[in-house]
Amino acid sequence: MSNIENVLVALRRVIRATDLHSKHLSKTVGLTSPQILLLQAIRNKGQVTIGELAIEVSLSQATVTSILDRLEKRALVYRERSTEDKRKVHAFLTREGEHVLERAPMPLQEQFARQFADLPDWEQTMILSALQRIAQMMDAEHIDASPVLEVGTLNPLGTESERSSGQ
Repeated sequence: MSNIENVLVALRRVIRATDLHSKHLSKTVGLTSPQILLLQAIRNKGQVTIGELAIEVSLSQATVTSILDRLEKRALVYRERSTEDKRKVHAFLTREGEHVLERAPMPLQEQFARQFADLPDWEQTMILSALQRIAQMMDAEHIDASPVLEVGTLNPLGTESERSSGQ
């Protein structure tokens, strides 16, 4: 195979691995990667505002609110207005949310992050540089993206806007 074919195969494998992992999450716990990451952030932070969650998971507040709406409908989280500052709303896990997290497989980006962190600095820099160049070559460097590895939607009942945003 030529170099370009090898690159395209490698890219396709990354996309396919992401897609397969997303489907595995859906089958295992019925959640998307962003939903699991949000549940983990709530668990790890304790009492946390929507804004703090958005920063923690690198998503917009609107996206976090939309995901929390769906998690709340499934009784995995609940929200409470702060008693000290009525402008703030805090998110909390329910017992069912804690139970789901115990059963949930590790999101793909966590597995990747652990292995990436074990690489020497020069190799991390090389990978980052190559991926940034690929994004530029695909005219994709302007596309807004969070550090969540997920392809498509996993919620067949979601709205069209939810499907297009991958929530």
